[in-house]
Amino acid sequence: MEPVDYMKKALSLAKIAAGYTSPNPAVGCVIVKDGRIIGTGYHRKAGTPHAEVWALREAGDQAEGSTVYVTLEPCAHYGRTPPCAKALAEKKVAKVVIAMLDPNPLVAGKGAAILRKAGIKVEIGLLSREAAQLNEAFIKWMMVKQPFIVAKLAQSLDGRIASRTGKSQWITNNWARRYGHYLRSVYDGILVGINTILLDNPMLTCRIDREGQEAPHQPVRIVLDSQGRIPLTARVVMDQTTSTIVVTTEQCPSEKKTALEKAGVQVLIVPQREGHVDLPSALEALGQAGIQSLLIEGGSAVQGSFFDAHMVDKIYAFLGNKVLGGKDALSSVSGIGVDGLDECMPLTYDSVELNDGNILITAYNAERKGAYVHWNH
Repeated sequence: MEPVDYMKKALSLAKIAAGYTSPNPAVGCVIVKDGRIIGTGYHRKAGTPHAEVWALREAGDQAEGSTVYVTLEPCAHYGRTPPCAKALAEKKVAKVVIAMLDPNPLVAGKGAAILRKAGIKVEIGLLSREAAQLNEAFIKWMMVKQPFIVAKLAQSLDGRIASRTGKSQWITNNWARRYGHYLRSVYDGILVGINTILLDNPMLTCRIDREGQEAPHQPVRIVLDSQGRIPLTARVVMDQTTSTIVVTTEQCPSEKKTALEKAGVQVLIVPQREGHVDLPSALEALGQAGIQSLLIEGGSAVQGSFFDAHMVDKIYAFLGNKVLGGKDALSSVSGIGVDGLDECMPLTYDSVELNDGNILITAYNAERKGAYVHWNH
């Protein structure tokens, strides 16, 4: 195997726990000696040993003189676990290949410095782009202290999410729907507007099993509800599978706020703008509540509000093999929209995938904040 193959294995290990490690990054580690893998590990969830610790435990005494492949710079600080850079130095490994430096200011090159000071050879940058993509939410949080915003669109080829009569089941196929549940398991929160609750009464939970995990990671359910119209009988209120946050304004009656809180729902009061929840204020409040990443699954209006504000970082657009047509069919993104094309949020396409007649297009906001641009440094 080549060095790139060992790093690919480390990345695949890290991906097993994507979503489960928040607020920590997902990290994988592979230890190699004499062309043979002697230790592997990945960070499983916050507060548990880091990837390097698991790999070193497996390698045992063989670790001395080995080469370590790790997807993120080994930590240099004492948190809930001791620094991994120090552990690697104590085991006298010969070389550490790091995909990318850690944007956390508590690490940010310090881990690599500890290794070099111990006489260990350090290489940085192998598959750095893939490593950065794996932890893009963590990176944005570390760089600008704002949640990473992901828009999930499931639409017809002509961009519609329902016919003129409101029919929408099913525009996309089973693969697309399963993929949507996987995305729910990766991000901290899933956000919808009050209309989605009133019309569909969804559960908003992840209902697929993940490889290597006993149970799916459940996102926090978040509802934008400026007037406090959410029924106390809504499934997101009554179901205890995961927690629910209602983001509202002073328009919400105090008795509704009290009743929601009594039912176990967290209520965040934020300023309003033109009668609606002010999005920047909502995102700040959600960040303070520990939400590093948000999957926007709301309807046309909610998606439109995020695109209007240029707040979307990443887009997963699932296209079914149908054309609905009709001027009254509901588009996937409404809102105000743009006057001129120069006002559009600039997109960078990342990938296109075809599966059983459906297409998944993944794209990024080219001007997003907190993007890790130093992949090759």
